[in-house]
Amino acid sequence: MAEHRTMQRAALLDAARALLSEGGTEALTFPALAERTGLARSSVYEYFRSRAAVVEELCSVDFPLWVADVEAAMRQAVGPEDKVAAYVRRQLELVGDQRHRAVVAISASELDAGAREKIRAAHGGLIAMIVEALAELGHAQPRLAALLLQGVVDAAVRRIELGAAEDPAAITDAAVGMALRGVVG
Repeated sequence: MAEHRTMQRAALLDAARALLSEGGTEALTFPALAERTGLARSSVYEYFRSRAAVVEELCSVDFPLWVADVEAAMRQAVGPEDKVAAYVRRQLELVGDQRHRAVVAISASELDAGAREKIRAAHGGLIAMIVEALAELGHAQPRLAALLLQGVVDAAVRRIELGAAEDPAAITDAAVGMALRGVVG
């Protein structure tokens, strides 16, 4: 029975990811979740008390995976410049992943305080992992530099998500260039 509930919960989360990536937060409804999973609408409420609860669960499941993926790319890099490049590149490579599209949709929505706090904590994890590399590069304020760097990444993510005229690889290269050289060069 517990295994069945775990599988149903995972199916609901997969359906929520798909709905978010296809139609944004407006698409994430309990009737849509029920339809995607073949469950009765009332059964969805047995797993999640509200849409916000679904969002919080997605945040708690998906953000750590995303952070771990970026961290793994950084561990393979040699030297602080390569770590910065890996930090930017891996986040931008993840843009096409369904988990990332769901996270972007979640981030753009009106969320309750609990979900917003989970998002802030996850972003804090991303920021924390790059601070050391930025300190090694000689930044006097590596935490501030990390926050600004994440702003560059976020802007590049939005550009890729919009289906900009530029190729995603060109956007990624430009973001890495800005991260390593600023606007000079």
